[in-house]
Amino acid sequence: MTTVEYEYDARRLRMQTLLVLRWVAIAGQTAACLGVYFILGFDFPVGLCFVFITASATLNIGMRYGTPRSFRLGDVEAAVLLGYDIIQLGFLLYLTGGLTNSFAMLFLTPVIISSVSLPSKLTLLLGIVMIAVATVLAGEYYPLPWYHDEKLSFPLLYRAGIWAALALSAAFIGIYAARVSDEARLLADALAATELVLEREQHLSQLDGLAAAAAHELGTPLATITLIIKELLKSAPENAQALRDDLALLAQEAARCREILGKLASLGATDQSAVMNLLSIDTLIQEVVEPQRESGVEIEVSKNGPPDAPVLARNPAILYGLGNLVENAMDFANSLVKIDAWWSPSYVTISIQDDGPGFSPDILDRLGDPYLRGRPTERRTKSDPDSGLGLGLFIAKTLLERSGAIVETTNVSPPRTGAIIKITWPRTALEPAAARTKLVDQDK
Repeated sequence: MTTVEYEYDARRLRMQTLLVLRWVAIAGQTAACLGVYFILGFDFPVGLCFVFITASATLNIGMRYGTPRSFRLGDVEAAVLLGYDIIQLGFLLYLTGGLTNSFAMLFLTPVIISSVSLPSKLTLLLGIVMIAVATVLAGEYYPLPWYHDEKLSFPLLYRAGIWAALALSAAFIGIYAARVSDEARLLADALAATELVLEREQHLSQLDGLAAAAAHELGTPLATITLIIKELLKSAPENAQALRDDLALLAQEAARCREILGKLASLGATDQSAVMNLLSIDTLIQEVVEPQRESGVEIEVSKNGPPDAPVLARNPAILYGLGNLVENAMDFANSLVKIDAWWSPSYVTISIQDDGPGFSPDILDRLGDPYLRGRPTERRTKSDPDSGLGLGLFIAKTLLERSGAIVETTNVSPPRTGAIIKITWPRTALEPAAARTKLVDQDK
């Protein structure tokens, strides 16, 4: 299943959810009808009302036993069922006062459900159906149940006001709910992508450990094989040159295998306090920059600070996040990317600056939101002019902030152009004290 298919399937409305909501509606409709007829003593066509309530209950029972609990409705199927709920409520309101009935606001419920779970076109269609039913109920309806000796009169202007309130509420609440739902869904997808990146890095680290363990286990039998080959070479007849050549080749290949196993064993150094897993600020920048050297854009690196330069444990999240930001700067730069690092006893800051068009003012304050899409005047990659900033920057920002950093995005002051991303860590968060002590002792 592709990512698009997964996102689409996750958005679809679950049958069980719709059934539970309808049972709640049926219970409320039943309680309201019985309360008004028997407790308040108001006369209205209660029998006809229960015909439509029973129809909804029958439909619910049929759907419950005709489909599994985990079944997810298609968009059109869900829209048809929500449309039925609007029409069923319309019949009940027709028998109990039309738009003058205070329960007319329940027309908004199917539209809101649609706005958070169905495409906007189907939500618009349901909104039109709701407005059409409300329009009919504004002029045609049974009188609102009331005392026999009192006559209620609702002028057309009042009913038109209720109609307008329903239409505007459906539009506003529907759009608002759809936006909130989409943002929450995009944020969840982006966080899932971030977790996949971290999981991949962790998986690679685990593979290193497995490789080291395999190298250790294979070392003993390979040493035995090497010893036997040497003994066979000593005992081989001098005139059996072909046999001796084969044994020499076996000894050469066994030595090659031992060399490969030695390299595999070196991958298992997972101790974060080990010297091989410590990075100076210079090494960190070099590892981030080197993969981009062949892109055709000049990279200028500068470092400033007191002699005690920061040292940090190797962190895949920081390496990936910085690498993503540098790659993004390379995509948008015209000819130069500047990476400046400076530190003090309290803070460590890395700044990434390019000489490209910079960030559009329209999206500058929204950078770091997942799946951000810009206007035609905003930053675009060289290879893909239709691309926009979004998930990549969100992942990088999230990874760096999880390491304790503060990420700031600005533009270069006019008349120059370009973008600046500044990442600042508290030195205590970036640099473990034990790691630095071990590296200093090693240098001595």
